[in-house]
Amino acid sequence: MNLGFIAQSGWGKGYHAQSWMESNAKEYEAMVVLDYCAEYRGLVTEGIADHLIVGPVEAQWSVQDWMAVLRANPHIVLERHKAKIGTDRWREICTRIASALRRLDRDQIVVVDEAHFVAPQREKLPKPIKELATTGRGAGTSTMWVTQRTAEIDKTILTQCQARMIGGFDGGEIGPLEKAISYPAELHNPAENPDPARLPDELLPDGRERPTSLQKHKNDDGQTVGSEWIYSDDDGNRRRVDTGGVKMSSTHYGSEGNDLNPPEYA
Repeated sequence: MNLGFIAQSGWGKGYHAQSWMESNAKEYEAMVVLDYCAEYRGLVTEGIADHLIVGPVEAQWSVQDWMAVLRANPHIVLERHKAKIGTDRWREICTRIASALRRLDRDQIVVVDEAHFVAPQREKLPKPIKELATTGRGAGTSTMWVTQRTAEIDKTILTQCQARMIGGFDGGEIGPLEKAISYPAELHNPAENPDPARLPDELLPDGRERPTSLQKHKNDDGQTVGSEWIYSDDDGNRRRVDTGGVKMSSTHYGSEGNDLNPPEYA
């Protein structure tokens, strides 16, 4: 299966995606996480995956080198060295890793974090990255493409996702995904309030009448403690889920970012 894991920044996307990684890791012979923002070390501390920081030395490795590393460490988080590896270099490295993954004959799950940087719409899609999305399933490879920028990720990636987990989006940012869903797109805009009569029963909020759109929940300290999502797939399955009830043994280390507070206006 190819799964598109998509929501605006700050919606708890990394936390939710990590819960999927944790729950699926043992079901696959291997799991490789391409960790752009150093969010998934919790999988390492919990003993679910090994860990490698990808810096200047690893940037020189060939496809054969990566095959050896991935064979020796079947469950691994490959973390980009933020200070030493820029976005363009990371895409080149991920392309070689994708080539190595395609040559390994095994059932595996591949997670591409910040996928719009690895497969940007503005660049020609590297063949190994394309093959992960288009032919990986037949070779036993499942993928998760994690992003908040639907307009910037290559459309080939989105169209090859047989399943989608979509959270909240402000305005029309969900645009490229509207053809893949079978319900009103404004359901994903937290500021909207679609008429319940227009929504399938399974997508209505549980125990709440309004608003009907997806919402994010915060505690008294302003921290996100849960968010709502819609899961749908090409088999016609769809359901509304709330990450407030997610149970996960590993810790997620992603940052929610800092707020900007306005000054006092006279």
